[in-house]
Amino acid sequence: MDSTPNPAPGFVKHPGHTITTEPLDGKVTVRANGTVLASSKAALLLYEGNYPPVIYIPFSDIDFSKLEKTASSTYCPFKGDASYWSIRETAQSDAMWAYEHPFDEMLQITNHGAFYPNKVEIES
Repeated sequence: MDSTPNPAPGFVKHPGHTITTEPLDGKVTVRANGTVLASSKAALLLYEGNYPPVIYIPFSDIDFSKLEKTASSTYCPFKGDASYWSIRETAQSDAMWAYEHPFDEMLQITNHGAFYPNKVEIES
Protein backbone atom coordinates (compact mmCIF):
# COMPACT_ATOMS: atom_id res chain seq x y z
CA MET A 1 0.00 0.00 0.00
CA ASP A 2 1.31 3.43 -0.94
CA SER A 3 1.82 5.60 2.15
CA THR A 4 2.97 8.70 0.27
CA PRO A 5 0.95 11.72 1.42
CA ASN A 6 -1.65 12.81 -1.12
CA PRO A 7 -3.29 15.98 0.25
CA ALA A 8 -6.13 17.67 -1.62
CA PRO A 9 -5.03 20.93 -3.24
CA GLY A 10 -8.60 22.21 -2.94
CA PHE A 11 -8.47 22.15 0.86
CA VAL A 12 -5.06 23.85 0.82
CA LYS A 13 -6.45 26.72 -1.31
CA HIS A 14 -9.88 26.79 0.41
CA PRO A 15 -9.41 25.71 4.06
CA GLY A 16 -12.98 26.73 4.92
CA HIS A 17 -14.51 24.28 2.42
CA THR A 18 -16.06 21.29 4.13
CA ILE A 19 -17.01 17.84 2.94
CA THR A 20 -18.48 15.43 5.46
CA THR A 21 -19.71 11.86 5.30
CA GLU A 22 -21.98 9.87 7.56
CA PRO A 23 -23.56 6.42 7.35
CA LEU A 24 -26.85 6.33 5.45
CA ASP A 25 -29.59 5.21 7.80
CA GLY A 26 -31.28 2.19 6.26
CA LYS A 27 -30.96 0.57 2.86
CA VAL A 28 -30.41 2.04 -0.59
CA THR A 29 -31.28 0.28 -3.85
CA VAL A 30 -30.29 1.51 -7.30
CA ARG A 31 -32.19 0.31 -10.38
CA ALA A 32 -32.09 0.94 -14.11
CA ASN A 33 -35.16 -0.17 -16.10
CA GLY A 34 -36.18 -2.35 -13.14
CA THR A 35 -32.81 -4.12 -12.90
CA VAL A 36 -31.00 -3.82 -9.56
CA LEU A 37 -27.52 -2.37 -10.01
CA ALA A 38 -26.71 -1.91 -6.33
CA SER A 39 -28.24 -2.59 -2.94
CA SER A 40 -26.61 -1.68 0.35
CA LYS A 41 -27.14 -1.20 4.07
CA ALA A 42 -23.60 0.22 4.37
CA ALA A 43 -23.81 3.31 2.13
CA LEU A 44 -22.44 6.73 3.00
CA LEU A 45 -24.03 10.14 2.61
CA LEU A 46 -21.60 12.82 1.44
CA TYR A 47 -22.38 16.48 2.12
CA GLU A 48 -20.49 19.22 0.30
CA GLY A 49 -21.37 22.90 0.39
CA ASN A 50 -24.73 23.75 -1.17
CA TYR A 51 -24.82 20.58 -3.30
CA PRO A 52 -27.51 17.97 -2.63
CA PRO A 53 -26.22 15.02 -0.54
CA VAL A 54 -24.69 12.19 -2.58
CA ILE A 55 -25.04 8.51 -1.69
CA TYR A 56 -21.81 6.51 -2.01
CA ILE A 57 -22.28 2.73 -2.13
CA PRO A 58 -19.51 0.24 -1.29
CA PHE A 59 -18.13 -1.53 -4.35
CA SER A 60 -18.97 -4.85 -2.67
CA ASP A 61 -22.69 -3.94 -2.92
CA ILE A 62 -22.58 -2.89 -6.61
CA ASP A 63 -23.21 -5.42 -9.38
CA PHE A 64 -20.34 -4.55 -11.72
CA SER A 65 -21.46 -7.24 -14.19
CA LYS A 66 -24.21 -4.79 -15.18
CA LEU A 67 -21.77 -1.89 -15.60
CA GLU A 68 -18.96 -1.12 -17.99
CA LYS A 69 -16.07 1.22 -17.17
CA THR A 70 -15.70 4.07 -19.65
CA ALA A 71 -12.77 6.24 -20.65
CA SER A 72 -14.42 9.29 -19.07
CA SER A 73 -12.79 11.01 -16.15
CA THR A 74 -13.14 14.28 -14.26
CA TYR A 75 -11.05 16.04 -11.66
CA CYS A 76 -12.14 17.50 -8.33
CA PRO A 77 -9.52 19.46 -6.36
CA PHE A 78 -11.10 18.17 -3.12
CA LYS A 79 -11.68 14.49 -3.96
CA GLY A 80 -9.33 13.64 -6.85
CA ASP A 81 -9.84 11.96 -10.23
CA ALA A 82 -13.22 10.32 -10.84
CA SER A 83 -13.70 7.26 -13.05
CA TYR A 84 -17.05 6.48 -14.72
CA TRP A 85 -19.17 3.44 -15.56
CA SER A 86 -22.06 3.08 -18.01
CA ILE A 87 -24.97 0.71 -17.63
CA ARG A 88 -24.60 -2.26 -19.98
CA GLU A 89 -27.37 -2.80 -22.51
CA THR A 90 -28.80 0.71 -22.03
CA ALA A 91 -28.16 4.14 -23.41
CA GLN A 92 -27.17 5.43 -19.96
CA SER A 93 -23.53 6.38 -20.31
CA ASP A 94 -21.45 7.46 -17.33
CA ALA A 95 -24.24 6.67 -14.87
CA MET A 96 -21.89 5.89 -11.97
CA TRP A 97 -18.68 7.49 -10.80
CA ALA A 98 -16.07 6.69 -8.18
CA TYR A 99 -12.87 8.16 -6.81
CA GLU A 100 -10.71 5.05 -6.89
CA HIS A 101 -7.67 6.85 -5.45
CA PRO A 102 -9.06 9.91 -3.64
CA PHE A 103 -7.01 12.54 -1.86
CA ASP A 104 -6.10 11.81 1.77
CA GLU A 105 -8.97 13.87 3.20
CA MET A 106 -11.53 11.76 1.31
CA LEU A 107 -10.22 8.23 1.85
CA GLN A 108 -13.58 7.20 3.34
CA ILE A 109 -15.09 7.13 -0.19
CA THR A 110 -12.42 4.78 -1.55
CA ASN A 111 -14.08 1.70 -3.09
CA HIS A 112 -17.47 3.42 -3.16
CA GLY A 113 -19.51 4.45 -6.20
CA ALA A 114 -22.20 7.08 -6.68
CA PHE A 115 -24.98 7.12 -9.27
CA TYR A 116 -26.55 10.07 -11.07
CA PRO A 117 -30.19 10.26 -9.92
CA ASN A 118 -31.29 11.47 -13.36
CA LYS A 119 -29.90 8.27 -14.97
CA VAL A 120 -31.14 5.62 -12.48
CA GLU A 121 -33.82 5.13 -9.84
CA ILE A 122 -32.46 5.47 -6.30
CA GLU A 123 -34.58 4.26 -3.38
CA SER A 124 -33.46 4.96 0.18
